[in-house]
Amino acid sequence: MAIPLYNRDLSWLSFNHRVLQMAADSQVPLYERIKFLSIFSSNLDEFFRVRMPAILAINKVLEHDPEAAGEESPTPETLQEVLDTINRQQEEYGRIFTGMILPALQQHGIMLSYGPVQPHPELATFTRSYFQTAVQACLQPVWLSQRHKKFFPENNALYLVVTLSPQTAPDIREIVLVNIPAGLKRFLSLDAADDQYHIAFLDDVIRVHLPYLFRGYIIHDSYCIKLTRNAEIDMDEMKGDVLEEVETAIRKRELGVPTRFLYDAAMPLSLRNFLAARFDVADNEMVPGGRYHNLKDLADLPLPAGLPGAFLYPKAKPVVHPEAAAADYLLDLIQRRDLLLHLPYEQYDPVLRFFSEAAVDPDVEEIYVTLYRIASGSQIAQALISAARNGKAVTVFVELKARFDEANNIRWSKKMKEAGVKLIYSIPGMKVHAKTALVKRRRGYQWDYSGLIATGNFNESTARFYTDHVLFTSHAGITREMELLFLYLQSREQPMAYHFLQFGHLLVAQFNMLTRFTEMIDREIAHAQQGLPAKVTIKINNLQEKAMIAKLYEASEAGVEVNLVVRSINCLLTGIPESSRIRVVRIVDRYLEHARVFIFHNNGREEVYMGSADWMNRNLHRRIEVCVPVYHATLQQQLKDIVALQLADGRQAQQAIQTYVQNIV
Repeated sequence: MAIPLYNRDLSWLSFNHRVLQMAADSQVPLYERIKFLSIFSSNLDEFFRVRMPAILAINKVLEHDPEAAGEESPTPETLQEVLDTINRQQEEYGRIFTGMILPALQQHGIMLSYGPVQPHPELATFTRSYFQTAVQACLQPVWLSQRHKKFFPENNALYLVVTLSPQTAPDIREIVLVNIPAGLKRFLSLDAADDQYHIAFLDDVIRVHLPYLFRGYIIHDSYCIKLTRNAEIDMDEMKGDVLEEVETAIRKRELGVPTRFLYDAAMPLSLRNFLAARFDVADNEMVPGGRYHNLKDLADLPLPAGLPGAFLYPKAKPVVHPEAAAADYLLDLIQRRDLLLHLPYEQYDPVLRFFSEAAVDPDVEEIYVTLYRIASGSQIAQALISAARNGKAVTVFVELKARFDEANNIRWSKKMKEAGVKLIYSIPGMKVHAKTALVKRRRGYQWDYSGLIATGNFNESTARFYTDHVLFTSHAGITREMELLFLYLQSREQPMAYHFLQFGHLLVAQFNMLTRFTEMIDREIAHAQQGLPAKVTIKINNLQEKAMIAKLYEASEAGVEVNLVVRSINCLLTGIPESSRIRVVRIVDRYLEHARVFIFHNNGREEVYMGSADWMNRNLHRRIEVCVPVYHATLQQQLKDIVALQLADGRQAQQAIQTYVQNIV
């Protein structure tokens, strides 16, 4: 019997629509609404780079072999629904931007030129000088109408397609591509004498001054275009020098086949067809847009000085964890009791201290850590470098296949390797997504172990706006199993070669995670069937794995109360008999919800886990993920309270959690 499932791509698009709705919310500060427009655009770019290639590929297969469709395969109708959904959302985007955001800016004297309008005279004088001194030198016109000219548009780069004619032969039409330089600021601003703050797009600065670029020509029209290329490069089967192969793959990514040709909807059909043929773009890859593309750049919209603070969210001040701050030595404190951080509501300092203390403590001899997305200016990576130079045995598993962070991870890998850090690279066919660190200190003839397990990356940049939890523990069972995990990772073997590894505390994907999650839900089902209280509460980013969705349906039908907080993809269908006892909450707010928490009622003896794993096929079947039990009763209650606040009021949850964390510390 088929399991009712919602299409993952349509679900993701509904999440991105929720982001767009934040831009329309008048209760959100104005410049934060503009940032949500930026996030929406950035998300959509990634969708076309990562998901659309798979949808198009499957659609092409089904055109030739309709029987090849699997139970979860997108159909040709799905592709059309995806494209129609995107078009509707982009139209809504335009209505929000032009009908709500621009008028709101104007009410505060911020005049963002949007459309073919004449710039303010003072801005015109300034932009002419700016064009002649800074912009013109960066322009590289390509005459597309000259067939012998070969040109390969860069991924997600902006171009103006300019139609023009020689003044001496006005009947001849030429087509020229002009780059909009990515190295220059997208917006120019000026405080004018009329006491208004004028902002212009770089695109329009170039448009207005095209006659300086094409002397002796009549300029007819100009239209903005952008080509998005496939970024889903298969790095899973790398067998040789992983570092070298990933570097090669990154370069190839920018040469991927087109997945979206975004054009100004005002562009004539004849010109559109010419460009599609010239750049080898299929009809279903042509996407109409507005006058401006790459509106993710709105995140950099200039903010005039002296504007009211209400334009932005009030500055959040993460609270200090009192016990960690009072401790002279954090590693000693961890030996006495477990600690739990709730980010970004609490300061990230204890995580940085964990690594920096380990780097200089004379009794620390070994440090192990998994790094998935390393901050560009990582203090953690620097601490690991110092530790290695201080004579400690430092072992770091760096996931080189962390999408779009590969280059930064490679850069830090080379620095750490030069310092003497033992680097372990990606396992072929598998990603390591676990967020774990282990420090071993010698105490005479014995060792003490300090473990660190998080729901998010060891990344001090994202720790400011990702909601995550970080557990510090010296629990003997947990830390010994962490050591086993690191011994396995150093082998770089497939999990089946280490099937003998036994994890009793940790849940480790590829070993026992799927089995244990299933068993704990089955236990709730058994309790419900016996007339006992039965409840499952899960907070994750994505829910897509078919077997786990089926198990949640089974639990619901058995009488188990199921509460889900799912930020993004959710393939579980609500409003059907199978999900009558399932409640789903989605939270989109100031911070990016990122934590994964799993709570099983167990007839009043609740079990609480936190960790790195979403319930996606990739997480449960093709990654190394780790979830850890939270045994300390007070810390366990904190996680339960926080998830309860999210379930009670998804819209105001983050503010409520901010207050809650301030009170508990």
